[in-house]
Amino acid sequence: MIGLLQRVSEASVTVDGEVTGAIGRGLMVLVCAEKGDTEREADALLAKLLTYRVFADDAGKMNRSVTDVAGGLLLVPQFTLAADTRSGTRPSFSPAAAPEDGRRLFDHVVRQARERHGIVETGRFGADMKVALINDGPVTFWLRIDPPRVAN
Repeated sequence: MIGLLQRVSEASVTVDGEVTGAIGRGLMVLVCAEKGDTEREADALLAKLLTYRVFADDAGKMNRSVTDVAGGLLLVPQFTLAADTRSGTRPSFSPAAAPEDGRRLFDHVVRQARERHGIVETGRFGADMKVALINDGPVTFWLRIDPPRVAN
């Protein structure tokens, strides 16, 4: 699973002119499932997102998590994060999970997030979304949770 998190002052997602999710201060996270990912990787990514220390403490150091600051969490499905861009000028999306697996894992992350965190908003899987945000810092981190390797 991949999560591209951005610390934001505000962020929103609009689909067909309707705002589907919006937050104030918090994290806007693009979420992508890759082939081989399961609920295990989804849970590990969410645990990391909720505890990743990207907000300043009283000394100005990044020592507080979105949970610590009671910030919003805007989760946006984004399969293009799995793109293989190593060759040519057109990305390959073969590393991405199949759409039905991607939707299932994204929905799982959203359900778990809503059980564990106060403010959770989302984009819409498979939709043409317009994402607006004010990146605070800017602060952006790419997180990846790999499935366990199978011994041969």
